[in-house]
Amino acid sequence: MIALAVAYIPDHSNRICVDFFSSSLGRRLGAAAAAAGLVAAGAPAFLASPTFAGPKASVVKQEVLLVSYAVTKAAYDKIIPLFQADWKKKTGQTVIIKTSYGSSGSQTRAVIDGLEADVVGLALGGDVYKIQEAGLIDKGWQKENPNNSIITNSVIAFFVRPLNPKKIKTWKDLDNKDVDVVTANPKTSGGARWNFLGLYGSITKTGGSDAQAEKYLTTVYKNVDVLPKDAREATDTFVKRSKGDVLLNYENEAILAKRTGEWTVPYILPSPNILIEGPIAVVDKNVNKHGNRKVTEAFAKFLYTPAAQKAFVNNGFRPVTAEGKAYARGKFKQVETFTVNTFGGWNAVNKEFFAKGGLWDQIFSKSR
Repeated sequence: MIALAVAYIPDHSNRICVDFFSSSLGRRLGAAAAAAGLVAAGAPAFLASPTFAGPKASVVKQEVLLVSYAVTKAAYDKIIPLFQADWKKKTGQTVIIKTSYGSSGSQTRAVIDGLEADVVGLALGGDVYKIQEAGLIDKGWQKENPNNSIITNSVIAFFVRPLNPKKIKTWKDLDNKDVDVVTANPKTSGGARWNFLGLYGSITKTGGSDAQAEKYLTTVYKNVDVLPKDAREATDTFVKRSKGDVLLNYENEAILAKRTGEWTVPYILPSPNILIEGPIAVVDKNVNKHGNRKVTEAFAKFLYTPAAQKAFVNNGFRPVTAEGKAYARGKFKQVETFTVNTFGGWNAVNKEFFAKGGLWDQIFSKSR
């Protein structure tokens, strides 16, 4: 039986940590009580297990901390129990997988600052590079898994109000002072950085210059009243708080909102669109410390299995494997896409667009 215990880390970061583990009822109750005691004492729940004591931890039970961005939670809730059962069958070991969810930028900073993630599934490769630059992930992480360590794809979707009163259909329709745009903050949200690149590329990929793209971005961000911290909060701002005329967000968020009945208005996929690529990476320094590299690497590779890719598809993500694409046939709208390589890749993008004093900071100062 799979049990779930939830513990909130008292660091005011809005991250949520969840433990997934297989055990008897007595063990479940004991683990829950222990976690509750640690949280009450102000200690992070993921420090509760002796597995994190170092490489000499028990081989009977393994523990892994996955740090990911907010909108992946529903998919991982399905995938993690599948991996646990598979690992138990293959090795006889019980694996406890703890998870922390939040905005990709905030999660990246938390890992750099000491959150001992064993594996990170962030919103963009640019955030993984930051962790690499901090000395926690070895160079060459992209080659450790298939598809350059990309596990999911998505695109940008426009949520619009019923009957679309502002007649929003294309990127150009956002360049209108009467259109209130909702998008997350590029300083904290990976999804917001994809939105930024999508806006920029909508100009340069259709014959416009960099100067025209910068002017367009400045105008659009003048139409943004609030900048939520992540993609999920952006959805809540538009859907639950009824703010804005159009929301820019992941396609998977639109699919999820439609599936749950939270939002039933058809979404729009503007073209051309940016191909959103979600990476997975083992945090080498931490797995070496925790002595759990084998199980952590196995978990990362499990995300490419038909079962895991199916779970991603069922939760709105576009798959990356041949089997996943076969399963997803007919489930996603076709759209012309470009990639981050259009802008020179994430190292160039981080430096030019999102570093201190970069294009985002310049646009933000002009738009406020």
